[in-house]
This record gives sequence, structure tokens and C-alpha cells, in this order.
Amino acid sequence: MPHIYHKMRRLGFSLLPPRTCHLHQGIYTRYHQSTIIPGRSSCQQRRVVSTAPIQHIQDLSGPEQRLLNKLYEGLIGGQRASLAESITLVETQHPRKKELAQVLLQRVLAYRKEQESRNEGKPVAFRVGLSGPPGAGKSSFIEVVGKMLTARGHKVSVLAVDPSSCTTGGSLLGDKTRMTELSRDMNAYIRPSPASGTLGGVTRTTNEAVVLCEGAGYDIVLVETVGVGQSEFAVADMVDMFVLLIPPAGGDELQGIKRGIIERADLVVVTKSDGDLVVPARRIQTEYTSALKLLRRQSKSWNPKVVRASSYTSEGIPEVWAKMESYRDAMLASGELQGRRRAQQKVWMWSLIQENVLQHFQNHPSVRDSLPHLEERVTKGAISPGLAADLLLKAFSSS
Repeated sequence: MPHIYHKMRRLGFSLLPPRTCHLHQGIYTRYHQSTIIPGRSSCQQRRVVSTAPIQHIQDLSGPEQRLLNKLYEGLIGGQRASLAESITLVETQHPRKKELAQVLLQRVLAYRKEQESRNEGKPVAFRVGLSGPPGAGKSSFIEVVGKMLTARGHKVSVLAVDPSSCTTGGSLLGDKTRMTELSRDMNAYIRPSPASGTLGGVTRTTNEAVVLCEGAGYDIVLVETVGVGQSEFAVADMVDMFVLLIPPAGGDELQGIKRGIIERADLVVVTKSDGDLVVPARRIQTEYTSALKLLRRQSKSWNPKVVRASSYTSEGIPEVWAKMESYRDAMLASGELQGRRRAQQKVWMWSLIQENVLQHFQNHPSVRDSLPHLEERVTKGAISPGLAADLLLKAFSSS
């Protein structure tokens, strides 16, 4: 046996036994094996060893496994309390609970993938992002549309992101009070979340909350965001369809192009088209229709439309949903919707990497030691901000 062992070593193989790690209630076997590269000596061959990635989450304790099992079973069973608790777990900043949230998300993703395979590979839920300036009537529009959809047999979840105060960091979280009828509907679920200073009013966990809502059986997911100008790109990168709501007094078409929002809109809805505002609403509809003709098409299967609707009289609401269904059918038939979702996952991965790298940079010991002194020199004009940034990056990378 020893001479066989040494002979295998000379050929570049390793006879280490398989190792197992327990996670997600599954057992994954990892083998240590060497890669043989032509032209290298046996000593060099032994250095080229490929191993499976080391699992970043430690083994779960008994209470943690019971908690995740309870949340998962309740979630796929459609229990609203389990969905609420799961989203709270995803939104937490506690390091260990963030790891548990990722374990739960992996199980929900596997469940959703199984559902999609039964649906011929097509998504089982339709994600719609809604944004617009303050006072555009987003909450009223969502309530009317949500009630109409639940009456037609759909299950609707609303993820409403409230702006956070730059001074105190708090949020009002009052969207449920403005959707009184929809919040009492058992086929609807409304979850307000604080923006917490994130760009575009979309929290870093909104995308994960969408996955949880889909796992709980909600086939329509509406994401309402803070309307803050050009930052609507954040929500457009996480939904299937981006709907822009504008009031009749929202400015001319030049303002729409200048803000850059209309470039990402798949559907523009002119709200409050009732009473004395019908004439201004028609004018805005005409102007934005002409503005859309000047922009490059985002999709080969869909031309953005401009429609009018009134949440007060419900006039135009069924037509708005008909346009949304036409968009979904066209994008599914062409395969663009599936491709869009795949691209969005990559975008969100890099956005989370950037956020975590910045946090890691700020917490680095060398950066923390040098930062107060460099900030003081920058404020006094002794050095330029660019030089200070270079020095901090050098301190970060050298240690």
C-alpha cells in the first residue's frame, strides 16, 4: 500500500478521504483532487489542488433548524405570519440572522425553481414596480388595482418602501393606513419597509422580500417606491415591468425626458384623470406619447404606452391592467422576460458587493486610524480629496 500511495502522489493525485458538510438539511460530499497539468514536474503538480468552496455558514443548531423549518413550512403554506417573520429575518442586520436568512432563501429559491419547471420554465409570478413623484396617487392606485385583482382570484402582495428621515433615520411606514380596504383583504399582503437612505428608495432586501412573497403563493407582486427623480433605476432593475405614475400637473414632456425616468418606463399612467383634471390629463397623455417616440426602444416585443386612469372613479383601471397583461404575454412569448430576470440577478449581486465592500472598507482598522487625520487635512485644504482617497485606498490594500 505505501508504494502505491507514493506512486499516486508522483502522478499528481491525492488520496485524502471525502469530507462532508451539513447544510440546508442536505449532505454535500467534497473530494480533494489534484489537476494534472502537462509539462509540470510532480512537485509542481501537487501544488495545483482544486477543492470545493468552503461553506461560509456554520452548522445550524437545533433551535435554528426548528425555526427555519417552521418559517419555510408556514411560508409555502401561505401563512401571512410566517411571511412577515421571514421578511423581518431577511431585513435584520444581525450577522448570524443574516446567515439564517440566506439558508431560508436558498430553500425558497429551490421551491420556486421547482414550481417554474412545472410551469414550462415560465415565472409563476408577475413583478410590477410603481414609482412617481410625491402626490401622484401611487397608494390610491395600488389599492384600486389590488382590489380588482383579488376580486379576479389573484393573490397580491405590496412591498411599499417609505422614505427615511436624513436627520433621525426613522420612517413613518403609514402606507397601510392609506390602503384601508386592501389591507383587510385576506388575498392581499402589504409590507411597508424603510428606505434607510438607499438610492431609489429600494432597500437592499427588497429583492429578497419579493422572492419570499412569490414563495408564499402571491402571483402579483407590486413594489411601490419613493419617487425621487433619476433614482428609479433601482426598482426597474428588480421587476418585470416598470410603471411610471405622473399627475396631470407633472410638467411637460421635456421634464419627463430630462429627469431620465421615462427612459425606463414600460407603461406611463396619467393619474387623477377625473373632474376638472380630465383636460390636463389628456394633454399630458398626448405630450408624453410624443416624447416616447423620441426615445430608443428597450424591447423588441413592446412599445411603451401612455394611458389615463382615475383611482377615484376607477375609470381606466381595467384598461391599465389589460396593458400590463399584454406586456407580460408579449415578453414571455419572446423570452425577454426570462432573460431580463437573469440579467437582474447579476445586477443585484454586484450592487450588494459594492455595498458590502464599502462597509468593509470603512470598518478596516487602517482606514479607521487614518480617516480622522485625513478628513481634518481635507477640510483645512492641506490636501485634495483625491489624494486623501488614494492614501486611504493604499492603506486598505496594503494591509
